[in-house]
Amino acid sequence: MLFLAGCGGVATGARSAPTALALSGPASARLADEDVHPVAHPTPALPVTVRSFDGEDVRVSSVDRIVAVDLYGTLGEIVFSLGLGDRVVGRDPSTGFPSAADVPVVTSGGHDLNAEAILDLDPTVVLTDTSIGPPEVQEQLREAGIPVVFFDPTRTLTGVAGHIRAVAAALGVSAAGDELVSEVDGEIRAARALAPAGTPPRVTFLYVRGSAGVYLMSGPGSGADAMIEAVGATDVGTDIGLDKPFVPITSEGMLNAQPDVILVMTEGLESVGGVDGLLRIPGVAQTPAGQSRRIVDVADTDLLGFGPRVGRTITALAKVLYEG
Repeated sequence: MLFLAGCGGVATGARSAPTALALSGPASARLADEDVHPVAHPTPALPVTVRSFDGEDVRVSSVDRIVAVDLYGTLGEIVFSLGLGDRVVGRDPSTGFPSAADVPVVTSGGHDLNAEAILDLDPTVVLTDTSIGPPEVQEQLREAGIPVVFFDPTRTLTGVAGHIRAVAAALGVSAAGDELVSEVDGEIRAARALAPAGTPPRVTFLYVRGSAGVYLMSGPGSGADAMIEAVGATDVGTDIGLDKPFVPITSEGMLNAQPDVILVMTEGLESVGGVDGLLRIPGVAQTPAGQSRRIVDVADTDLLGFGPRVGRTITALAKVLYEG
């Protein structure tokens, strides 16, 4: 079966006031500017020795040829934003903004690292984490004498600044990292301020992949919960008492959740046949979001990356919700 049990919780009470939603139907939350714009063009101060997330001390002597790879494209986005994009020689497919378009992808079959492809690029440093692998490839790169620096794979809104500073330190451009953190923090604050007064709309994120038969509702710790809360909305999964980042969608769970808006990734929405296909998932059409077709899609590389463009993503989502 496509839809499994497991989405329980306690139904919420009636609202005392209408929500501030302006959204009246399907919409796409798109960044006004998808590209990355460097905060500086620094000269790296090298060599540096940094503590890799896997506990190893790694000495970086050159950042002339950088490979940045993770599941979300976060590391590549940070490197470009720090002003070292012209030194990136290999990337993952999620590093999909325009400035990185000509950089070779070093994965095969989706997100599996290809050791030969990376070695052929003769990198002087590899930035990565455990969200991508297999780990044997990263170890093979180290055995070949390449400095491989691991970073925390957790993606949260509060962790953005730490990620930026950790990458900047590994590349010998800590001052640029501080400057980028200041810029991103300002964008996040401005985006948060877009939420108007009124009863917060109830928003749920559904992770769907029709071709793989994956249909999940998000809960606390999914990453989507932080984005939903950042735009002044109520994360439905948290509100109904889910205790996992994702649980299988059920008709009962959706009816209990009663979201005003359903948030999905663009490719996920396409994989189920668009809005009409999403509404055929049991329970979805019976929710306030389903009845009003308030389905918002966000580009796969934008929603959960939590990189330097996160403030722009929050802004795009807030404008769709509150400006219509």
